[in-house]
Formats: sequence, C-alpha cells, structure tokens
Amino acid sequence: MSAILTSLLDTDLYKFTMMQCVFHRFKTSQATYRFKCRKPVKLSALKSLIQQELKNLCQLTFQEDELNYLTTLGFFKADFIDYLRTFQLKEHYVHLSVSDDLNLTIQGPWLETILFEIPLLAIISELYYQENFPQTNFNLAKDKLADKINFLKNPAYANLRFSDFGTRRRFSKEWQQTLLTLLQKNLPEQFNGTSNVFFAKQLNLKPIGTMAHEYLQAFQVLSPKLHGFQHYALTIWLEEYGDKLGIALTDVLTMTAFLQEFDKNLATSYKGLRQDSGNPITWGEQAIKHYQSLGIDPKEKIFVFSDSLTVSKMTQIYDHFKGRCQPYFGIGTHLTNDVGFDPLDIVIKLTHTNNRPVVKISDSKGKIICEDENYLNFIKKEFHIKEH
Repeated sequence: MSAILTSLLDTDLYKFTMMQCVFHRFKTSQATYRFKCRKPVKLSALKSLIQQELKNLCQLTFQEDELNYLTTLGFFKADFIDYLRTFQLKEHYVHLSVSDDLNLTIQGPWLETILFEIPLLAIISELYYQENFPQTNFNLAKDKLADKINFLKNPAYANLRFSDFGTRRRFSKEWQQTLLTLLQKNLPEQFNGTSNVFFAKQLNLKPIGTMAHEYLQAFQVLSPKLHGFQHYALTIWLEEYGDKLGIALTDVLTMTAFLQEFDKNLATSYKGLRQDSGNPITWGEQAIKHYQSLGIDPKEKIFVFSDSLTVSKMTQIYDHFKGRCQPYFGIGTHLTNDVGFDPLDIVIKLTHTNNRPVVKISDSKGKIICEDENYLNFIKKEFHIKEH
C-alpha cells in the first residue's frame, strides 16, 4: 500500500505561518501535544498502521518547487525557507501506545513538532475508513456535494464566500482532491480556496489561514505576564506579518476575555476575527458591538465563521450578517468527510509549553483543553470565566 502522505505541504497553511513566527521568536520553546477522540470509537487496532505511516511521514523533505511556491505567497521570509530546505519531522518526538485505546503524545521543540498535528490526524482518519469501509466509492459523496453546490447556486448567495478547512478529518486525500476540483469547477466565484497548501499549489487555489489556538495558548507561558497574553501574542503576529495575515482567533479563553484585550489599536490593525466555537449569531453580534464601541465600522471587517459548519448553517449565518460585516466561511468535515459514514471527532491539542500547562476554554461546552485542574481553576478565576 502506498503512503497516505506524500508531501509536507499536505497540511494547513496556518501551521507554516505559526512555524515561521516560532522560528524567528521562540526557537528554544518546548511543546507537548495530546491526541483525543471525542466520540467513543476504538482506534487501538490502527497502531501498527499509524506507526508505518509515521515512518513514511518522517522521510519526507520539502522539494524545491514546493519551497518556491511558499516563496510566492509573499509572507514567508528567506531565512525560514532556508530552514525548511533541510527540515524533516523526527519520529522520536511522537509517542504512540495502546491502553484502553490509542494514546498519542507529541513532545519536543515547538519548532520541530508543530507540523505533526494535521498530517497525523489525516493519517488516522484515512486509516480508520480504509480498515472499516474498504470498498467505499464516492457516488454518494458526489451526490451529496452536488446537492450542496445546487443549493449555493441560488442567486441569493451569489456574494457568499467559503473555503475548505477539512484536511485534518478528511475521509481520504483522494476525496479531498475530488471535492476541491468539483467546487472549483462549479462554484468558481463562491469557493474561495483551501487551507491545504498542497492542494492550493496543485489546483491553483488560494491558500487560506492565519493562526490556530496553539499559538495563543502558548503565550500563557511565553508572555511576560499572564494578563494581556493575547494582546502580546497578537502584537507579535503583527510585527511578523503586518497586514498580510490579519484574522485574529477569538476563543482561546472565550470571546468575552478576548475582547477585553482586543483594543482599538489591534481592532484597527487586524482585518477581522474568526469564530470557532459557541453560538455564531451571539458571537457576531458581540463582535459588531465591540467594533462600534471603538468607533470602528464593522462593515469594514471580515468575520470568519469556521465552527462545525454545514451549508445550511453557513447560509443562515450569511443571511443574518450580510451587509453588517464581511462574512466568510471555512467548512471542514461537512465537505471532506460527508460520504455516508459518521466522521471521526479527533483532535490533537497543545497541552504544555516549556513543560508548563496551557489551557483552552472555548465558547462551547465540553471543549475545554487542560490537563492540570489547578491551573484551569486558576485561569477561570483570574479571567472571571464562569462555568459553561
């Protein structure tokens, strides 16, 4: 069987943008990530297959045409590209075992481990479907996609823009390429691009992405002081990228805590915000109110919605906010794993920076990430975060 991953570009753009920031600012920082399956699905039988795919992954290097492509994007610097020229993922940073189920931990220098998350999730997802549903064809998936395309051809959604955010939980690499090709062909105006750098290069699509939760989480440790860590992280991002990657993620410690640090300077400098948990309508109204309180017209700002979207949910949000801001959408599993089987709900999340715990308290119940209850309670108290 051929390897699932054949290119280190087969990951999300924000992994590279965060990696460059780490390269320039935090080369010595350490990171720990932990795998979690949120639904009761046994994955332990995949251990040996995952190990083989991991070996394949760690043999990959960046090709010159791939590095040239990254250079054309306009925000990667020459010293970082030179670093990537000799970069390889190292297998010994990944610890895989089985107890009650699959245990997977990534631990090592942040710079050398940051690229593991998306490929490993994509590998686990694809192996699961290969093993459990080996005879699958894409006829049903194509029918479902055709329904979504026809729905979006309604003239009411002519100005709606969305992208693919679904690499990490895709059914397969093959299906992701198929759906991207079909979306590109059938919705050339509305389909705005993909977070997957490999397919953006292959299919001449726009690569989409800025930062992930792990970037902001790490600053709970890396910031000179805890209070204001998000402001500090966002300021460093501006110093690295200026106005080129200007979408700020809001739900590392809830939207309310985020807005307390998102002052007029940041709100003016950033092009917009990304919602990834909680009620999207409540979040959007909160964002509009905040911009207005700072004397900023929200119509000038991009609101990216990316939390468990379906086409129906996306159009409802669009109908609510069109004309009041610039709504954009990132759809994941509903595109890349809507083929007739229940998708896996798997994540790999940052749990420690420099051997100290970090926390993510999103705007959705059940999405807290923290392995140290004392630290979690401390953060809740310090930032006045109520149980939810």
